[in-house]
Amino acid sequence: MKKLIVAAVAALFVAGLTPTPAIAGAQQDKMKACNKEASEKQLKGDERKAFMSKCLSAKPEAGKMTQQDKMKACNKEAGEKKLKGDERKAFMSKCLKG
Repeated sequence: MKKLIVAAVAALFVAGLTPTPAIAGAQQDKMKACNKEASEKQLKGDERKAFMSKCLSAKPEAGKMTQQDKMKACNKEAGEKKLKGDERKAFMSKCLKG
């Protein structure tokens, strides 16, 4: 009985502190992209902090799709074409890169 109560409390605790998957995924994608760009520019210290702050607070460019938007569009197109299995995987890979 104690284990059940502890598990329930832990689940509620985690559920209350965990951001929604869509938001978390977008934030993680943005963080990865900003980190990659900062590394490519070989930024260090305060210069890197300033760049990361600006990069993470920037809004997506008008007309530029987010990774999540690309995924939705590619999934929709693959569904409309009724692609399955390896054919769908190949299409999705190409679509997401394009």
